[in-house]
Amino acid sequence: MTTRPDLLTLSIACPPPDEGVVEVRPIVNGRDLLAEVAVSGGVGGSRYLGVGPRDLLGQDGPLHATATPREVRLAWSGCGVEECCGALYMTVTRHGDHVVWAGWRDLANQDFDLPELRFIAGQYEAEVLRAGKDRSWEWPAGAVARMLEAGLRGRGDWLVRWDCELEGVWASRKEPDRIHVVLWHPRNRADADLPWLQFGMTLPISAEAPSVQAEHLEARLTADDPRATAEVWGGSHDAEQLGYPWPPVDPLFM
Repeated sequence: MTTRPDLLTLSIACPPPDEGVVEVRPIVNGRDLLAEVAVSGGVGGSRYLGVGPRDLLGQDGPLHATATPREVRLAWSGCGVEECCGALYMTVTRHGDHVVWAGWRDLANQDFDLPELRFIAGQYEAEVLRAGKDRSWEWPAGAVARMLEAGLRGRGDWLVRWDCELEGVWASRKEPDRIHVVLWHPRNRADADLPWLQFGMTLPISAEAPSVQAEHLEARLTADDPRATAEVWGGSHDAEQLGYPWPPVDPLFM
């Protein structure tokens, strides 16, 4: 007897900013996969929330399948601490004409398991590409953050010069007029016992086209040492040894 292949649709949920987060909901065979799976334990977890489209989709997103298995975080729950409230992972692999989701796990539930899902590769990749091109959920500051991060990651020589590493460029729908750039110093922290710092900067967003703003901000940031204008937002208990002001600034109260 031949088993029918599974069918995948990637739905992007975009509730109002005060009512929830933007998330990718995998719809398998017409049913919401995350809604079908019960969350076990945790202090706040009653359901899974999908990972955001910026992290999950895109040209180099983790859902693209290759012959090399890749573990993908599909969802989280509750407080967001995986060991406490859980997070849903699976491994995606290309097997010839099929793409397989298997190896399900959740750190908060050691007995967690789901059956293997097997998709036709052509349909699967077409859906991942379609969803990755969908930007209807993205607000202007989010677009600036995405494009600026891509530009900065392509300028690794700038960060090497100042012994920094880019953690990310973040935007919140609750703060539509600003974005946050976060760096680590020093880079390549192989020795966990050495002091380290987290630098951050908050940048205003205007009504100008996101691509133009991202280009201008990239040129401005890469023109000099970012540590000269950034603030210390965090670090190790002995981070003051690196010669920067301590204690750190809390960006939530700026």
